[in-house]
Amino acid sequence: MRLSVATNFDDQLLDQLQGFPVVEVFGKLPRDYVGGGRASYMLAPLSRRSLAHHVAEARKRGIRFNYLLNAACLGNREFQRGGQRRIERLLGWLGEIGVEAVTVSIPFMLELVKKRHPQFLVRVGVFARVATPQQARFWEGMGADSITLDPLLVNRDMELLAAIRQAVRCEVQLIPNSDCLSCCPMAPYHMVCLSHASQGGYSPFMVDYCFLKCTATRLQEPVNYVRAVWIRPEDIHRYESLGYHDFKILERNAPTEVMVERVRAYSTRHFQGNLLDLIQPYGYRSGAVRYLYRGLFRSLRHGFNPLRQNLKQAMRIRRLAAVMGILRLAEGPACVTLDNQSLHGFLDQLPAGCSGRDCDRCRYCHRWAEQAVTIDPAYRRECLALLNTVHEGLSSGPPKRRVV
Repeated sequence: MRLSVATNFDDQLLDQLQGFPVVEVFGKLPRDYVGGGRASYMLAPLSRRSLAHHVAEARKRGIRFNYLLNAACLGNREFQRGGQRRIERLLGWLGEIGVEAVTVSIPFMLELVKKRHPQFLVRVGVFARVATPQQARFWEGMGADSITLDPLLVNRDMELLAAIRQAVRCEVQLIPNSDCLSCCPMAPYHMVCLSHASQGGYSPFMVDYCFLKCTATRLQEPVNYVRAVWIRPEDIHRYESLGYHDFKILERNAPTEVMVERVRAYSTRHFQGNLLDLIQPYGYRSGAVRYLYRGLFRSLRHGFNPLRQNLKQAMRIRRLAAVMGILRLAEGPACVTLDNQSLHGFLDQLPAGCSGRDCDRCRYCHRWAEQAVTIDPAYRRECLALLNTVHEGLSSGPPKRRVV
């Protein structure tokens, strides 16, 4: 097993990863010219000096640093002279501070990095949506050293995974602790939104419509907690038997204690408790508050304009974030539980070709959800009421001007 682990840029995380099969940590500045897979407001502030220090500390411990250049869209700036100069300066600086690997999701970015900075190990990111043997061969042929498969499209399809692994010789990586929905129709749009919300030259203000829609879908139909593309620690051996030994552990805004627990669970292939503690990108129950989302306050500082955005709507979103445990550590019993022990045997009995089946007719996940998912009724009512208000505000548009 080889693990690539999200870093929150806490040097203590690097210390506590010692003894686990961690070969790499990954992360990036909250905002740069290329951008990445998380909006700027979702990440803690980080200076270039702090990033360089963390890269050096990782190398001292024998851990490679992978810098994310994994935006799904650059707005065609990558073909302009000015854009290429900005990209080149960023790549040059990364090399100077000791970064050894980068992740890209755009074919031209892979070609550019390989030609101008061949010293970098280049990984293809999940935003490239690699999910077939043909796609994997394409990226390998372009020179990719490693490919991260799209968990939304492959994690529940063992036959497809076997075919992809046999098609290429390069390293192929899986994400076991994603909580996204299988074959999510909003994924391409969400990837582009997140990319632009972390790029210099674009407004960092973002209302995460896809996250809000997904959250409502889960609460309305709890089966979606089971339909998500997570892999239980106990089932890792099934993927290893297919030839997969490289796994990427999320999430970059998580406190150190949370990340260490996730690494421990997947390294030992055992976890007892609420599976959401391993896969959810919020609702953390331990650690330092400074790693949590800053929600409205970060948005206000990073581009919120009351003449362009609805302040009342922003306050509703902030209220929702507080209830869900996005702005502060969660306290008391978990409002939503996905019991890991109750899911024992889920993967063993999963129907073949899961991604191509009609879920509502199959109802396999529905049966497992009945025994594994528990939601506090009061929490569910409050969240759905807030989500409905927020969605109504987004879709109804700005208030009409009075004509005198």
